[in-house]
Amino acid sequence: MVKLTFNKQFFCVKDTLECGQLFRFAPFKDGYLVFSLDKCCYAYNDNEKAYIICEENDKDYFTHYFDCDRDYEGIYNSAVGENIPILSTSANLGKGVRILNQNKAEALFSFIVSQNNNIPRIKGIIERLCNAIGEEKTFDGVVYHAFPTIEKMASQSVDFYKSVGLGYRADYFYSLANRIKDGFDVNSLDVLPTKELKKELLSIYGVGPKVADCVSLFGFHRSDAFPVDTWIEKVYREDFNGELTDRTKIADFFTDRFKDNSGYYQQYLFYYKRSLQKTEDNK
Repeated sequence: MVKLTFNKQFFCVKDTLECGQLFRFAPFKDGYLVFSLDKCCYAYNDNEKAYIICEENDKDYFTHYFDCDRDYEGIYNSAVGENIPILSTSANLGKGVRILNQNKAEALFSFIVSQNNNIPRIKGIIERLCNAIGEEKTFDGVVYHAFPTIEKMASQSVDFYKSVGLGYRADYFYSLANRIKDGFDVNSLDVLPTKELKKELLSIYGVGPKVADCVSLFGFHRSDAFPVDTWIEKVYREDFNGELTDRTKIADFFTDRFKDNSGYYQQYLFYYKRSLQKTEDNK
């Protein structure tokens, strides 16, 4: 095992994992087990530091996965420098949120599950999928299952996908797994400009605008993407006095304004608005 150490101020493990970009993690000891493809690490905060413990061979993988070489202090300073009160407040609250570098195909399948769904249910569906057909692995004495290989997923029936809780999304999973098996390379889309990337993602059966934006940001790390959900709509209306109703146009409003920092600012704003609602609900 190897232990990686980072500054906590711009790396809050809990906030990063629980901000809606990832669905494969579980509480463990003082932090979380984080799963990606067939790999696992233990991530936690203690005092002023963030720590990642992983297998020696996975050191570079998780350094990249948690985006550890990026200057998040600079992103935070840029957000505050916009002189927009809601953005400054959000950045101060969510400065520890990082955008992960997830496996592109895994992110694509995961966000297909996310359609019209809530996070606990999404996590449950993906966990059942992995437990059913993913390779059994062990990390620090804990048994877990890898995200299934494309070959394994392509060999399943639509009924199997329904049995793990995918419902109408079962057809999407079956179609995508077989399309990749037959030669579609998700990674090859990475050479495309973001607008072209989104267009190609939208051509995939079952992928709509929000899923395409989420995959662009969280799977391809396109920081000029800006997913719009219920929370971001509230931000747009309540804090930017917006009147648009089309979510694609709302996304364009933010990306036109924030350019290459759009995705990072989206996470700040999303984290703030959802945290504010949780505070209200607990009063």
